[in-house]
Amino acid sequence: MTRTPTSIRRACLCLATAAGAGAVLLGAGPAAAHVEVEADKAQALAENVTLTFNAESESDRAGITSLRVVLPAGIVPTDVTYEDGPEGWTFGTAADGYTVKGPAVAVGADAEYSVRVRQLPDVEELAFKTLQGYGDGRVDRWIELGATSGHGHGNSAPVLKLGAAAPGATVKNPTPAASPTPAPSAPARPAPEASPANTPATGAAAESGGLSTGGWTAIATAVAAAVASLVYLLRRRSRAS
Repeated sequence: MTRTPTSIRRACLCLATAAGAGAVLLGAGPAAAHVEVEADKAQALAENVTLTFNAESESDRAGITSLRVVLPAGIVPTDVTYEDGPEGWTFGTAADGYTVKGPAVAVGADAEYSVRVRQLPDVEELAFKTLQGYGDGRVDRWIELGATSGHGHGNSAPVLKLGAAAPGATVKNPTPAASPTPAPSAPARPAPEASPANTPATGAAAESGGLSTGGWTAIATAVAAAVASLVYLLRRRSRAS
């Protein structure tokens, strides 16, 4: 039986150790970068809670420019307000969450920001799925859920563990979305002035078929004049004959 020289066995052992260490480092590298979340009051049903997110960079070529967050059930976008973040960054809500974005932070630097939540839901943990954008178009998706969530494994979403609700704590109604401003109503049109044709009959005119007293007087005068003229003509004709 041939014996392997001690020097060769030691060299093999060193190579195996180095290979194992390299594998560990390679496996740990991508998982070292992730998004973490902390709260000043990590308790179910806590009100006016400040959440602080820290997004670690995975790029050595471009800085972080945006963080798109999908809110967990129990938190609506109208209950979230922006508190602080990188210089020049802005905050905007969407139907399912919000986005903070702005000028790229320094290459390799973390992006940290904070928001205030009106009330946390009555649950044991909250997962905030996050899309992390860079200036060169790259996107890291921290959206996976499961047993390893919140521990920096794979592409896990940041998870916030919550303690039990305080005695007597109750669920508050969510802040309603802003209603659109009603359009101003058109000014009312003034009523048209009454004309003789549409002036309602009053008094005797209404009772006598629509003619006023003056109208009947004029008719009577005209009839009397016609009768007088007829009598005058008949008398002249009688005298002439």
